[in-house]
Amino acid sequence: QYSLIKDVVSSLKRHRMHEQQFTHHPLLVLSNFGLQQIHVKLMASMFQHMFPSINVHKVNLNSIKRCLLVSFDTETQLLHFRHYSVKVVPVGVSKGLKKLLQEKFPNMSRLEDISELL
Repeated sequence: QYSLIKDVVSSLKRHRMHEQQFTHHPLLVLSNFGLQQIHVKLMASMFQHMFPSINVHKVNLNSIKRCLLVSFDTETQLLHFRHYSVKVVPVGVSKGLKKLLQEKFPNMSRLEDISELL
């Protein structure tokens, strides 16, 4: 079973599709591939070698735009694919500063100075 991209986009309330998402490889997450069976190990190895490995100490978080989740169901022997869009947002800052960091310019006409926004 599968869904076409136009069906997925039409079902979303707010879709985030832009060309920059596909400039870098996705972050690969494998679930339930820890079994000792040879065909499960082979599938895990195949998925791992489809994408370059990520050095967690050197990776730039802004370059990770997508996440690919591959889950193996041991009972039905089926693979489930999920492809997510990832957005990095600042945490622990004021609402005004968050808008500035995300390059959204707030209405500052009612403010006398920038410190009121921050």
